This record gives sequence, structure tokens and C-alpha cells, in this order.
Amino acid sequence: MWQWATQPDSDHRQARSEGLFLIMALVVFIRGVNVGGHRTFRPSVLARGLSEYGVVNVGAAGTFVVRKPGSRAKFRAALLRKLPFKAEVVLCDGRDLIRLEMENPFGAEPVRPDIVRFVSLLSGAGGLRATLPVTFPHDGEWFVRVIASKDQFVFGVYRRHMRTIGYLGQIDKLFGVPATTRNWNTILAVVRILKGQEKVANQSPRNAISS
Repeated sequence: MWQWATQPDSDHRQARSEGLFLIMALVVFIRGVNVGGHRTFRPSVLARGLSEYGVVNVGAAGTFVVRKPGSRAKFRAALLRKLPFKAEVVLCDGRDLIRLEMENPFGAEPVRPDIVRFVSLLSGAGGLRATLPVTFPHDGEWFVRVIASKDQFVFGVYRRHMRTIGYLGQIDKLFGVPATTRNWNTILAVVRILKGQEKVANQSPRNAISS
């Protein structure tokens, strides 16, 4: 019953430190990099260049966990200086992604091998211009289906097909602001790092996508 009171001070400090990390950590999503030979760079090199912020690279699609971001504006400026090109950057609080995993926006819907669950992150305050769910294209066989949205997050599924990347771009028009997309596996990999379940940088979740 009183186990917490009998733990060493070092355990208390670690618990407080981990809790503070979850509150402070940021997650970075860079739009449209390392896709089709355009705007290519090495995310691991960028992470090393921002080591003072405790940056952890996740895969090759421009996704990073920032353990010690400090001022968000100052970190964003440092990140943009290190990027070798101009790009749309979306930041979100780590605790919001942890909450997302707990809420499980996809519910108990079965996963098919030809269907990928995704999350798009809006770069600003968008305004939904249709009633969800929405499919692209609207007629015939669909390649992207947007099923729900909450705050800066948009949830959906897409088919594994060459035409899919073009239809993912329709999410920008649907919400009126640029969005960058990652598959659900990438989001779960980020959450594991945030929770301290993954200690190794340069994670490479399967089926990562950057748009």
C-alpha cells in the first residue's frame, strides 16, 4: 500500500523526469521529403545536428521526437536552418499522440493486408469542407477514405496503390490547409519512443509515408 513512499529518491526523480519529458516532448513531421527522389536528405544527420534538443529520428520520412525542445519557436527556427531546402513542418505535443493511441481512433476495424491506416496532421486551423466519411475518388473504386478528424489530426485508410499518393493530396483541399501524412505504424513507433519503450534512434517503421 505504501510502496511508493519506500522507493529510493532516485526512483522519484526518474519518475518526475519521465513525466516532465512526456509533457515537454515535441514530435516533428516534415512534409513531402525523401519521396520519388525529390527533396532528399538524411534524417539521421539532421538529428545529430540538433542533438542539443535531444532529437530522435524515426524512419526516413522526416519524423522526429524532440526530447528537449525548449521554446517551440526557437526550436522551429533551428530546425528550418538545418534543413537543406524549404519544407512544410508540423509540430505537435508528444502527449497528444500518446492520448491518440489510448483513444484508438480506428476502433476494432479489422486490418486488411491491402489497406493502410493513416493519420494526417494539419499545418494550421483548417475548416472541414464536407461531411465525413469522404472517399477519393468520390465515384468508383476508392483509394483514400477519410473517416474522422479531431483538432489537428485527420484519420483515414488508403489502398496500397500507385495512385494513392495523388489522392492523399486531396486532404489539403478538404480541410483548406496543408497536411502531412504518416501511417499508423509510424505514429505507434513515435509513441513507444515517447513512453521510453524504444531507446534506439533511427527507427524504421514499416510502410512509412510522407506527403
